[in-house]
Amino acid sequence: MKKQSLPLWAILLCLALTACKENYSNGEKVGNLVEFTRKGVIWDSWEGRLNLTQTGMNTSGEPFSFSFDRDRHDQDSLIALMKQAQIEGWKLKIRYHEVWGLKNVLQNRGETDYFVDDVRVLDRNFANPLKHVSPGRTQARVVDTVYVVIDKSEIRNRKK
Repeated sequence: MKKQSLPLWAILLCLALTACKENYSNGEKVGNLVEFTRKGVIWDSWEGRLNLTQTGMNTSGEPFSFSFDRDRHDQDSLIALMKQAQIEGWKLKIRYHEVWGLKNVLQNRGETDYFVDDVRVLDRNFANPLKHVSPGRTQARVVDTVYVVIDKSEIRNRKK
């Protein structure tokens, strides 16, 4: 290696290290927790997937994958809340931040670059509205299901 290229490599290394950002993006996602597990070969971390919702209905597409930062030790209550939400099928709002660059290049903090900052329960009866009924009210139940079939040929015949 030439002596002239050494300063160039030092500058490039400094740029690469300073280009890393802890809060590359911040946001919130709303949905139903479909997976929440502790994973890891070398470093264990809590990983989850949120089936996103929009105006009360599930949206199609890939679920939002996120991690709990294993470098933080103040997330035990949020992890307990997530475990309960997975069992009960609650609708959640997750506040997160995304890291960029070398901040998680070895995945030593989690499998994704999206780390949970806060979790709020929006609806405890989201997955099963008949599960919990208020005290003093009669138990709700499904009586019957109706299917409607539209025969397009019959509609065409009626228009003629």
